[in-house]
Amino acid sequence: MKRLYTLLLALALCGSASAQLRLPPIGLPSSLGQLDNLRRPVQQLSDRLDLPDLRALRLDTVGRLLREHPDVLEADPRGEPVVRAQILAWSPSAAGLEAARAAGLSVLREERFEELDQRLVVLGVPAGAATAALLERLRALDPEGHYDFNHVYTGSGGVPPAEAAGQGAPAAAAGAGAVNARVGLVDSGVDDSHPALRGAKVRSWGCDAPHPDAHGTAVAALMVGRDGRFRGALPGAQLYAADIYCANPAGGSAAQIAAALGWMAREQVAVINLSLVGPPNQALERMVASMVGRGYLLVAAVGNDGPAAPPLYPASYPGVVGVTAVDRRGQPLPEAARGPQVQFAAPGNNMVSASPGEPPYRPVRGTSFAAPIVAGLLAPALARPDRVRARDAVAALARQAGDGTTVSNTLGYGIVGADLRIDPSRFR
Repeated sequence: MKRLYTLLLALALCGSASAQLRLPPIGLPSSLGQLDNLRRPVQQLSDRLDLPDLRALRLDTVGRLLREHPDVLEADPRGEPVVRAQILAWSPSAAGLEAARAAGLSVLREERFEELDQRLVVLGVPAGAATAALLERLRALDPEGHYDFNHVYTGSGGVPPAEAAGQGAPAAAAGAGAVNARVGLVDSGVDDSHPALRGAKVRSWGCDAPHPDAHGTAVAALMVGRDGRFRGALPGAQLYAADIYCANPAGGSAAQIAAALGWMAREQVAVINLSLVGPPNQALERMVASMVGRGYLLVAAVGNDGPAAPPLYPASYPGVVGVTAVDRRGQPLPEAARGPQVQFAAPGNNMVSASPGEPPYRPVRGTSFAAPIVAGLLAPALARPDRVRARDAVAALARQAGDGTTVSNTLGYGIVGADLRIDPSRFR
């Protein structure tokens, strides 16, 4: 399958009429019109094979993480990955902390979010004790408190290996005249030296050293990138990029997401993209509610577990702008989530984005890569957090997508940013 996909993509990108695909022999075209006719069925076939269905990607990633890093990760009762021997307490009372200590838990660290008037306490489980059992005991001792595992969240999209990559864009300097806007990204590391991001102003947070990653770089470029024929939704804007992974197997935890959002709150970055998915978590839910209540727009990928799968988070929390993905024909990806959490659809397949290393642009697929397009379209309308303006920004984008009132569980208000899908054929 991978080899067939590679051959098909090479034909679609390079327009080679002589590529051998074990199809019936076709004579070379005698005109450009015939060449287009030849490309069309091949393009339709390559659409279906652009990247494999991502339905099993998250579960495969979760299983691999748990197998490879049992020293720092464990599974919760539903099989979701959590940081081993840690419990999160959201703004606990003095009595709640005393109950935690009485149960044998210790305070590992505390994050204060002054702008939100909230705090997060990370509690350590003593050696030999079961995290799930202590969590249940703590909830029983303090039923009014908010306690949960420190769940780990993963990206909601796929980038193929190098052999399936597209060719680089024609060399071009990043354009001038960047928009005067800011947008936030909570993801993996961003390669800000990439040609598509050299014109962007990137402020980084989270790691002692840079850890560029394919997922974070692709998402960032779709928001603020520009390079020759490549253009993101908000080229040249200032990007606040929080790396919550830092090449750490326990990276991407609910505590790190909360800390990244706390940084965004301190910097007053009003529109923030989270192309991350995972289970519900009480601490993350409270953090999201605090930000939404203060007028931040959190844009999140709805995930690729399939239309019948349980909802994923943070996209399914109230007030979050959930985004699904469509292909070049405007059809929803078969693996994309469905439900009331879907507010918008944007391109998420048959497209390329930036990638560290060579080649510099690769095909991408998934709701991960639709969400940053929506975030980039919303950011110019919300320079600072404001509940009324945040609501108005979403309403205005809904009117661009459709009639502004009709909402479906498949496409939300409709498709936006269709012109921002970078077709692989541009890179042949």
